[in-house]
Amino acid sequence: MSRAVRELSFTQDDFDAFARLSGDDNPIHVDPEFSAHTRFGKTVAHGALLCSVLRGLVEELAPGARQIRQSTMYPAPSPAGTPLRFEAEMTSETPENMTISLKVIRLEDGETTCLGETEIAR
Repeated sequence: MSRAVRELSFTQDDFDAFARLSGDDNPIHVDPEFSAHTRFGKTVAHGALLCSVLRGLVEELAPGARQIRQSTMYPAPSPAGTPLRFEAEMTSETPENMTISLKVIRLEDGETTCLGETEIAR
């Protein structure tokens, strides 16, 4: 099956820029002092930011395809400055649709921070 992978780390500046763009200025994403006193200990990525990178990988697998549905969950945080691996892998294909598994993994400990699936139409 086809697979696309990308590794990157987000900075606090990336989180701040995404917050301005999306309007989601929850302090868990943009306020390091606030976040230091949470169970995460530092700011964490917006789920939509992670999904935007994953959507780019889906586009590599199926250029121009239209997304029908997507479901994701976030079992662990993706903190600022943490190296992440983004993965999108085609798991099934018909002439009309493709199903692609989505995953984000923290490279430092192998913990999955985002897990999901998307279906696209050709």
